[in-house]
Amino acid sequence: MSTTDRAVIPFSEPPYLSGFPSPYYSPSHLKWQKTCRAFMEENLLKHAMEWEREETVPEHVFKKFADNNFLIPNLPAPLPVAWLKKLGIHEMPGGIKVEDWDYLHTAIYVDEMARSGLAGPSASVTVGMAFGVAPVIKFGNQQLQERFLPDLLTGRKRTCIAITEPDAGSDVANITTTAIKTKDGKHYIINGTKKWITNGIWADYSAMAVRTGGPGPAGISMIQVPLKGYPGVTMRRLKVAGQICAGTTYIELDDVKVPVENLIGEEGLGMKYVMTNFNHERLTIAIGVTRQSRVALAAAFEYCLKREAFGKTLMDQPVVRNRLAKCGAELESQSAWVDQFVYQMTKLSKAEADLKLGGLTAMVKAQAGRVFDECARCAVLLFGGNGYTRTGQGELVEKIYREVPGARIPGGSEDVMFDLAVRQLVKLYKQQTAALGEPSKL
Repeated sequence: MSTTDRAVIPFSEPPYLSGFPSPYYSPSHLKWQKTCRAFMEENLLKHAMEWEREETVPEHVFKKFADNNFLIPNLPAPLPVAWLKKLGIHEMPGGIKVEDWDYLHTAIYVDEMARSGLAGPSASVTVGMAFGVAPVIKFGNQQLQERFLPDLLTGRKRTCIAITEPDAGSDVANITTTAIKTKDGKHYIINGTKKWITNGIWADYSAMAVRTGGPGPAGISMIQVPLKGYPGVTMRRLKVAGQICAGTTYIELDDVKVPVENLIGEEGLGMKYVMTNFNHERLTIAIGVTRQSRVALAAAFEYCLKREAFGKTLMDQPVVRNRLAKCGAELESQSAWVDQFVYQMTKLSKAEADLKLGGLTAMVKAQAGRVFDECARCAVLLFGGNGYTRTGQGELVEKIYREVPGARIPGGSEDVMFDLAVRQLVKLYKQQTAALGEPSKL
């Protein structure tokens, strides 16, 4: 059923919310969608434009999300059930048992947060939990989890993921931030810089990729590094084109002394941990920017119904309808792929998903960025001068268009993602043919 009692603007909602049947969404998902939309409308969406203009989100917003368990949906599904129950969290908002939560619930959450069309307000609250806590859950030993998860899962403390450096973005294997053990073997001394770290400025901790060994991927580890107010750590916000209020941060680490007990997992396995963590990041990016594409294209559609030029509305111009149709086809194709992809995540084990969908996750993220570019550019062009103006009727689409690079670069830049996808598909094919005893055609 439609989410409203009035006509739905074409392209503004995914099909399952526009009155069309779907094989994917159960009553549990539909109930969660209504709960989620009501919370987001009140606590995020109605203030999103104001916060983006002011370039910051008030601190109380994070606390509101934490107090209502609206940070936990950022985690990869299935949720860390044992830990949540240990902390007294047995149900998610809407009465969904934590053990019944799946990736479709997560996708609905990400989609609903992006309904403002702006990624910054939601990212300011959620990115640290989404990508910074998962490595501790997946790879941290018991003592590490006992020390950090109670505060992180409840939002009493904030974290982030810190991988990218000034000279190593998508080229993760060549990061240069070093972590050298002291002579007594009790601490790491960390030196280096991290750049474009979302939420870093507010973070108490960071799951940080560092070099504990020699060159290349085998020398990389992950360490839980204290940040805010910690000796040797200096942080400053960076001015970026889009996602302005998300707290993009430059971090300098000068002889930062961290206990060896803060090592996440094992030394030398950091590259594996980073790449596994990227799958969740890339899929949520794909989901979010697909919704942003909807917001942009629906805004253009609505504008074209009322804006007149040459004695008729823009919608009466064949060239305008053609432009909207081509972008709409791209958008609905991408939306269907995302739905299918997320459904597959609910049916595969974590190990199977990492193996079979890892490369495709990179591809779905990269394609989402391309579709976003098409839809955002279409909206700006159809808004004309208004779409080039930072205030007034076209303010939203102007802001959305500036966020396109933030979808196509972070989480792995687009060209790298497409190449990675094919390389991983080739690797998987060779493994399958070898296992079957067939000669590879590659």
